[in-house]
Amino acid sequence: MSAIGVVILLMLVNRLLLPTITGWSLGRALFGIVVVRRDGTACGPWRLLLRDLAHLLDTASLVGWLWPLWDSRRRTFSDLLLRTEVRRVEPDEPPTHIRRWTAVTVLTAAALCLGGAAVSYLVVYSYERATAQTSAQVLTQGPKIVAQMLTYDPKTLNDDFARARSLTTDRYRGQLADQQEVVKKGNPVVNEYWPTNWSIQSATPDRATMLLFMQGRRGAGPDLRQITATVRVNFAKAGNDHWLVDDLTVVTKPKPPGNGK
Repeated sequence: MSAIGVVILLMLVNRLLLPTITGWSLGRALFGIVVVRRDGTACGPWRLLLRDLAHLLDTASLVGWLWPLWDSRRRTFSDLLLRTEVRRVEPDEPPTHIRRWTAVTVLTAAALCLGGAAVSYLVVYSYERATAQTSAQVLTQGPKIVAQMLTYDPKTLNDDFARARSLTTDRYRGQLADQQEVVKKGNPVVNEYWPTNWSIQSATPDRATMLLFMQGRRGAGPDLRQITATVRVNFAKAGNDHWLVDDLTVVTKPKPPGNGK
């Protein structure tokens, strides 16, 4: 937006102020023409501005741009409204080195356009593409990671807990280890979860938040019960398109379906 503002300002300087100060804009000087009033006197910046705005009428009607073909003074609708006309000048009147200045201006504008395209790619397009890749990767990897973290069996408890810690970031690993110690000191039973529904709440190129609805079972034999839970999980990128759990919050605690019945 800043670049667009600067470009508009430079265009106004070229089309409105330069003709008032020097009698020329770059384009008019290059082609040897000048915009004047009917009596041949110079136009002020406000009249030139109104003339440019009136060109909208030429564009809307289309005929306005063709009107000079049969008008005796080669005027468009905007010239008729503002009482201006375009006249050719003598070949020796245009300022010197105008071709060089025009070429420099065009090349500078082209360079700015290329720079703007590069900035748009780096700031907007690449960010949006990386965010879209994040969503796609987390939608694929996230549910599996959470299921592996929350699933364990007393027979392989240490291995299951070690695998769960390997799926977390350094920041969250200590908190998960404390929760695992509480389970070890209690009476651990089979705890198995699988995701049934999930969605991305927010995403950036290196982070994502996912909401998951989980179903599972706890215990075995006559003590087996079906459970459900809803969790919100923050993921952080670990490199090589792999993701780790950076935080896990239980939104709805595990409970058996049907209010325990």
